[in-house]
Amino acid sequence: MSFPRTVTASAMAAALVLSTSACRPDEASVISIGAMPPGTSWYVFGATLATLLEDSLPDGMRVEVVARGGGIGNPILVDRGEQSIALSQAATATWAFNGDPVAYGGRKHQNIRALVGGLNRVWMVAMFTEAYLARTGHRTLGESLRSDDAPRIVMKPQGSTVPVVAEILFDALGTSSEDVRARGGDIIQVSANQIPAILRDGRADLYLETAIRGHPTLTEVTTTTPMSFVDFPQEAIERLAGPGITRVPMPAWFKGQAKPIDSVDMGTVLITHTGLSPDLAYVITKTICENTEVMAAAHRAWADFVPEQGGLLEKTGVPLHPGAERYFRERGWL
Repeated sequence: MSFPRTVTASAMAAALVLSTSACRPDEASVISIGAMPPGTSWYVFGATLATLLEDSLPDGMRVEVVARGGGIGNPILVDRGEQSIALSQAATATWAFNGDPVAYGGRKHQNIRALVGGLNRVWMVAMFTEAYLARTGHRTLGESLRSDDAPRIVMKPQGSTVPVVAEILFDALGTSSEDVRARGGDIIQVSANQIPAILRDGRADLYLETAIRGHPTLTEVTTTTPMSFVDFPQEAIERLAGPGITRVPMPAWFKGQAKPIDSVDMGTVLITHTGLSPDLAYVITKTICENTEVMAAAHRAWADFVPEQGGLLEKTGVPLHPGAERYFRERGWL
């Protein structure tokens, strides 16, 4: 099986899979899985799921992994029918469904439904360079972001969850990206592979990221640049918490992290369109829930998944697809 970087057939696949609410699994020929680029945990999940589905789907159906997209974009693509299923953070699925004004400009994407939630935990993390802390004496995000010596902040570009959370963080602390710049700081948005060099060269002071255990960029950053993790402020945690987003400390996994940090788990959920056939939704949900050891072996970030909790709203953020709900009810988990 090949996993192309872009899937030109994805729109066709969506049309086949989503053509009618009464469609049967054998009416679809292609299932496209929205993930992220190769090397990410989402790509590993998509590739592993694609292999598992080969043995579960009817003959004649094939699976393709879409190696692009991200936390913000995937719910939009599913809502439009451009991807059959996709990984999303529970936070972004919730924001998309409800039309969050910061993340989605108030536009609601209510064609999305959940298949399985709680697939892994994804924390929001913030860390300063030790050089910045030594120069300024700051010790918290509040002190830094409100100060006259505002930090140069590096993060991933638009399309990632991080810039949205950053705006929520700024607002919760009574500031904004424009205000940070006005006080001598900066907002640097680049691809993940550029971030370690920027911090190592002293071109940024604060790094905002979504983190999982073994996160490759965080691991490289913390082993090449002296960094210090800080708690997310109470004001931001209260603003972020909600369905699919829970307050959970992140364990001390990285160099420079002296203790668990106070933060929020943004969650990971597999979503689909309302028009996916119930039988196909059932098969995909069953395949994931009954192959947890395979998923965990593929990437340790998936080892925390508890199938019994996969259908709960606190894990999905959005309503379940009827086919997924049937599976969870049959197992007695709803």
